[in-house]
Amino acid sequence: MRLFCHVCSHNPEVLWAQRSDKVYLTVALPDAKDISVKCEPQGLFTFSALGAQGKLFEFSLELYGKVVPEYRKNVGLRNIIFSIQKEERSWWPRILKSEEKPAPYIKVDWNKWCDEDEEVNSETASDDESAFVDEDCESSDDDGLLYLPDLEKARNN
Repeated sequence: MRLFCHVCSHNPEVLWAQRSDKVYLTVALPDAKDISVKCEPQGLFTFSALGAQGKLFEFSLELYGKVVPEYRKNVGLRNIIFSIQKEERSWWPRILKSEEKPAPYIKVDWNKWCDEDEEVNSETASDDESAFVDEDCESSDDDGLLYLPDLEKARNN
């Protein structure tokens, strides 16, 4: 008799960022297969997928607030990016409902991060920050879906 073994599953690195209306989750899992995701209105987000050599990667997050269960997903070669709509526009003080320190595999995604005051008035953003923040931090459906700079621009420098 073989029992399911939680030790046999692994946690992928999960990066998060937010806007007043959305939460972005980036799951760092190259060549992911059999991706399974469940997003529930009360904020429970569950993910599982097979990575390289058929290893099982999974995690479950109880998000700080309620969300719209439909989400946008962009699957790349190295990661999967989720855009999750918050039920109400607000800034969450943290990603998880629990006040405990998040698991070590959950990290802030500084490439997509936008502070509350930057969303309202982005003129205060420095030149370094502006590369990662929209003109006024208003989010669109395609916000933050790419990490790498445009390759053509990089080649011309």
